[in-house]
Amino acid sequence: MGTIPKIQDADLRGKVVLVRVDHNVAQKHVVKDPFRIDVTFGTLFNILSKGGKLILMTHVGRPRDKKTGRIDMDSKYAVQPIVDYLEKKLHTKFIVPDFKEDKEQGGFINIDSAINLLLRQLRRGRIDGIYLPNVRWFRGEEAVGREADEFGRQLAGLADVFVNDAFGSWQPHTSTVEVARHLPSYAGYLMQHEIRSLQQIYEPRRPFLAIIAGSKFDTKIGPLRSLLETVDHLILGGVIYNAYLCVKHGIEIRGIDPDDIEIARAFYEVSKRYPGKILEPAFVVESDTLKVRLDGQYRVHDIQSLEQGAKLNYILDVDPKSYEDPIIREKILNAESIFVNAVMGFTPHFTQGTKELYALIDRNRDANKMFGGGDTLQEFRTMLPGTYIRAVDARDYYFFSGGGTILKAIHEGSVTGLATVKALTANGGREL
Repeated sequence: MGTIPKIQDADLRGKVVLVRVDHNVAQKHVVKDPFRIDVTFGTLFNILSKGGKLILMTHVGRPRDKKTGRIDMDSKYAVQPIVDYLEKKLHTKFIVPDFKEDKEQGGFINIDSAINLLLRQLRRGRIDGIYLPNVRWFRGEEAVGREADEFGRQLAGLADVFVNDAFGSWQPHTSTVEVARHLPSYAGYLMQHEIRSLQQIYEPRRPFLAIIAGSKFDTKIGPLRSLLETVDHLILGGVIYNAYLCVKHGIEIRGIDPDDIEIARAFYEVSKRYPGKILEPAFVVESDTLKVRLDGQYRVHDIQSLEQGAKLNYILDVDPKSYEDPIIREKILNAESIFVNAVMGFTPHFTQGTKELYALIDRNRDANKMFGGGDTLQEFRTMLPGTYIRAVDARDYYFFSGGGTILKAIHEGSVTGLATVKALTANGGREL
């Protein structure tokens, strides 16, 4: 494994630079929290100051149906809100090109000649920059084999240099991995900073507490097993906690996928090797409906008092009373390192558990507090705006741009195990 090539070592004068960013922050046509855009400005300014020409690309949401393969071209997955934000912030205009759409399966077939005029204008300085449409609208983005290789070559054909500044996008997709095979490639400033900051995870001050939530157990089972080996204590939330409760306490919770139950069963067996590591928030909120929080249609349960075989409706939050437990409270307030990739409740109607958790973590001013993940950061900002504003510049906080990447890196045991990092080191700045 070679060293990771850095953008500050690249000659960018007069060159078109294709930059993969993680600007996946547009929800329902609105940029709710621009944090993941703002943290890429250092890389963008560096490229422009060196005389480079910008082409940006990001994914937005998950427009591809995994069962049918059809790609949803709804405007809720468009990059336009991101472009609008950039133009207001940087006073720079980006053009979003359009391409031929697959009328049957949705999505763009490929990058066609429609972009050629824009590329000529970009090289001649007649436009400020190009922002490609949502890369997941292209059929080759999440493909493998020949289709991925072809799309990778098309992307590489747009530019002279590739820069990956999308630390939060760890998946080995075409725009993060394949394109690096065909261009001199470098890590942007954000990517470099996040990689350095990972040492706080690999070599934490102890006690080390991790708080992880998620909507699917299968996407986190590997990292959770690795965390059990790494951390001193682990708190679960969301659907993965619900599935764990079903298995451990022999209860049924509405809406839990049978596959998650089976994965939770295997995880529970593994957790028995680490007695006392998993801390269980005891009070959970049951609701009769997913859509809203209605008086009379939700209630709080103490999981210790539930009889085996009990059948519950949706469990949508951890009640704040859970954090009055002296053991949980002590572990949070006395931890030296805390990693949070968790929204404990089903937002926007069930937020009290998350709000109380974040507030309690903030009271521990001695801990190195690391937050990761788009939903985690957005909800932090929404629920505790004053605390969030202080935390952004506080020495005891660090916000990673991608929580899933941290979990993947923990599971791999080293940042060099990430496919995106491997792709950069394999073709670090080499002329082709």
